[in-house]
Amino acid sequence: MDFEIFFNNHGPGAAIFLSGGGSNAEALLAAAPKSWRPTVLVTDYPQASRARALSEQFGIPLIEADIRAFYAAHGLESIALSTARGREVRDLWTDSIRRKLAPFDIGFGILAGFVSLTNITSDFPCLNIHPGDLTYEIDGRRELVGLHTVPVEKAILQGLPFLRSSVIVAMPFQSEADIDSGPILGISEPVPVELGSRTLNELRAIAAARPPKKPRGGWQDPLESLAREHQERLKIDGDLVIYPRVVEDFASGRFRLREKHLYYDSHPVRTVEYLKTGVRPLPVS
Repeated sequence: MDFEIFFNNHGPGAAIFLSGGGSNAEALLAAAPKSWRPTVLVTDYPQASRARALSEQFGIPLIEADIRAFYAAHGLESIALSTARGREVRDLWTDSIRRKLAPFDIGFGILAGFVSLTNITSDFPCLNIHPGDLTYEIDGRRELVGLHTVPVEKAILQGLPFLRSSVIVAMPFQSEADIDSGPILGISEPVPVELGSRTLNELRAIAAARPPKKPRGGWQDPLESLAREHQERLKIDGDLVIYPRVVEDFASGRFRLREKHLYYDSHPVRTVEYLKTGVRPLPVS
C-alpha cells in the first residue's frame, strides 16, 4: 500500500477509531497534531466508550456504529467471526461505516483501542498500537501476537525481562491470525517485567492448568492479574508515549512502504525505536 496516494498538500485527515476509555485517542488529540488533521471519531461501542465526551471536548464529528445493535438487527446474538454468517454481517457492518465516512476527507485511520475487527484497513492505511514487541520472533514468526492481555502473558511466560509497545500498519484480515502481521513502524523503550512474589515456574504452572476455553469474564487468576498490571504500565510508559510520535512521523511522510519493504527517511529499516531522547532506526537484519 503506497501511503502517499492518500495524503494531500494540506496534511492528511485522519479518522480515529475507539471502543473504550479513549486514553490513546485523547493523547493523540492533546498532542496538538502538526502534520495531520483529526477529521472524525468512530466508535463501535457508543454507550461504553468515551467517544461522545472526546467529540465534544475537541470539537470533532462523531460516527457511532454500534456493532452489537447491528448484529442484533441482522438476527445474531453474538458478534463472533467463527461462522460464515458472522463474517458476512461483519462485512455489512464495515460497509455501513464506509458510507458514514464517505463525506469526510480521510487520508489514514488510527485504531486507538478499537476492538472490533474490520476490513476498513483495505480502504486506507490504518495504524494500530499493540501491547507487545512484534519484533520478537521465534523461528521467524512473531511470538507476542493476540488480543487483550495475551501478548503480555506470552512475554511473561517466555521469561522476557521487559515489554514494549509496537505501532503497526494494520492489514486486512481473513482471520484473527492476520491482525498483527503488518509492517512495524515503531517500538517503545523497554518497560521492565516485575514478577513480585511469583516465580516464573509458578506462573507457567497456572497457565498449564487453565481449561482449553477462556471463561466469560476472563481467567481471574494470578497470571491474568499480573498481566493486567503490566499492560496498564505498558500503556502509560509505552502506548501513550510513542503513538502520537509515530503518527506524526507517518503523517509527515517519514515512513514509506515500497514492495513490502519499510523505509524511514529513505533508509530501509526493520522498525524504529522511539527513545526519550530521539529515535533509533533499526536496520534490516
